[in-house]
Amino acid sequence: MNEPLRPSTLGEILDRTAQLYRRNFWLFAGTAALPFVVMVALIVVAVPLGIFAIPGITGSASNAGGVGALAGAIGGIAFLIAFVIVMPVYLAVYVFAIAGITQATVRVHRGEKMTIRAALKSAQPRFWTYLWYLILQGFMVGLLPLFIAGIVIGPLIYLITRPGVGIESSVALGFVAALLGAAAIGVIIWLALSYAMGLAVCVVEKKTAWQSLTRAMQLSNGTRGRIFVLFLLLMVLSMIVSTISYIFSIVVAAVASVMGMGSTAAAIAAVIGGILYLAVSVGAQIVLQPVSWIALVLFYYDQRIRKEGFDIEWMMEQAGMTQPLNATPLGGGMISAPAIPPDTVEER
Repeated sequence: MNEPLRPSTLGEILDRTAQLYRRNFWLFAGTAALPFVVMVALIVVAVPLGIFAIPGITGSASNAGGVGALAGAIGGIAFLIAFVIVMPVYLAVYVFAIAGITQATVRVHRGEKMTIRAALKSAQPRFWTYLWYLILQGFMVGLLPLFIAGIVIGPLIYLITRPGVGIESSVALGFVAALLGAAAIGVIIWLALSYAMGLAVCVVEKKTAWQSLTRAMQLSNGTRGRIFVLFLLLMVLSMIVSTISYIFSIVVAAVASVMGMGSTAAAIAAVIGGILYLAVSVGAQIVLQPVSWIALVLFYYDQRIRKEGFDIEWMMEQAGMTQPLNATPLGGGMISAPAIPPDTVEER
């Protein structure tokens, strides 16, 4: 690594993130752009099919005759097929992108060079592990807490809606349901922060999906607040960029409409404004998305330095004083044994 390893503050991690991103902008932005490019391409194919399918789905084409109904039915089937194909393709490309960004961050943080092609290719050997990790993380963070909350809150809502329940009882039950809902949201946020470094664990330590989650939970202890601040800053920045792009598109559409002075010109201006807004929003997401993944890798290394003395292990390995073994107990860190040359052993 180019810089000395030591525990870092949040500001130092954000500064290091900006440095790595600035020096390797096209690597990270290009890797992050792949899912968005694929999504736009798939939308271009799926949307016309969806529009063509609307008459068949709503049944309005049946009034126009059998040909219209048949065309609508064919369009509906084609749209469903396209949707079934679109989602797995996008998910697969997304896995390649985020795993590639994580691997690229590890490499450039170590002072090595990497290309977009190499970053994407690095995800191929363990693609199914990364995919299963994302599915498992989504289940643990989102689906499981929501399911438990639904089981608890559902009966309360049912009691509130039953006839004969007094106003006081309804207010009390509603208050309890609101508290449980807020608690569920808090649990989801806590789990999301606890598992945030899981993909870094999965990529660097080559663990299974479940091992990566449990290891991330352990490493995140003591730094969840800093990760929350990171996500909060990114959310605010994303909202600012989205607002600016929206205002810009509205101004462009208004100017074009005034210059055209007609209903047709106004319609064209509205389309132009929508396209500009979409283009700027997608571009902003492409640029902002790598920031969180880069920072999470740095948080991962920072926690290993704080908890496991990874900085000492790294310096010893660079000096040739250690030899990593194929075992990862004791918190998941690599165990290293001193490499003792045979000629230094004295027979007594």
